[in-house]
Amino acid sequence: MSIAEAWLTNPSIRFRIRALKARFRDARAELGVIRRHVRPGDIVCDVGANKGSFIFWLSAWVGEGRVVAFEPQPGLAVALGEVCRAVRLDNVTVEAQAVFSRSGEQELFMPIGHQPGASLNAHVVQGERFTTLTVPTIALDDYFKAGDRITLLKIDVEGAELDVLKGAERILRQHAPLLVFECENRHLASGRVEDVFAWLGRFGYQGSFIRHHRLVPLAQFDAARHQRAAGELFWKSRDYCNNFVFRKVGLA
Repeated sequence: MSIAEAWLTNPSIRFRIRALKARFRDARAELGVIRRHVRPGDIVCDVGANKGSFIFWLSAWVGEGRVVAFEPQPGLAVALGEVCRAVRLDNVTVEAQAVFSRSGEQELFMPIGHQPGASLNAHVVQGERFTTLTVPTIALDDYFKAGDRITLLKIDVEGAELDVLKGAERILRQHAPLLVFECENRHLASGRVEDVFAWLGRFGYQGSFIRHHRLVPLAQFDAARHQRAAGELFWKSRDYCNNFVFRKVGLA
């Protein structure tokens, strides 16, 4: 199949439509920050890539660099790998693994009919019908070599954010990547989002949160207000904020 034919297949079209929606609507603030940060030749990491709405842009922006996408749901990982190969995103590697604090195996809890809600945290699927699958896990410090300069970690793991970060302590200390991640109290089995922020502060990171598609200093974040659990589908409220950007103090 030629590249022109591959671009006209339904999976390819859906892949690019998701990318366009992310860049210019749903995640335009996050992708705007990433665009200003990454450079050709960088190594960037998409943890919890799902259907790859960030991948198209990451691949374009790093050029001769590398994009490593982790997606533990086997069907999604296979489909993402296939579409990346079809449209010749040759700098993208898709790994069918879950990123965690340690390498090994974990149970993945997958809500039936809701692929973006899969989590290593059983708390996330409470009250829902779900299936479980044993999946391989990898700590990022084990996956990447010490000399691999990681410049971005984009993380969307439904409550396992701190576990991902704890498995990347060397990378955080050595390379100070930009962190773009989702985090919300409703997905945490213990602790609160502020615990994640405090942990990152130990490594010299300072944060912002996304509100109405704009970066706002973390000092203005109030979980009682910005993650208020009031009403049905409260997480879809316009004022609900669960996306954060952290960078090392003193870095541009």
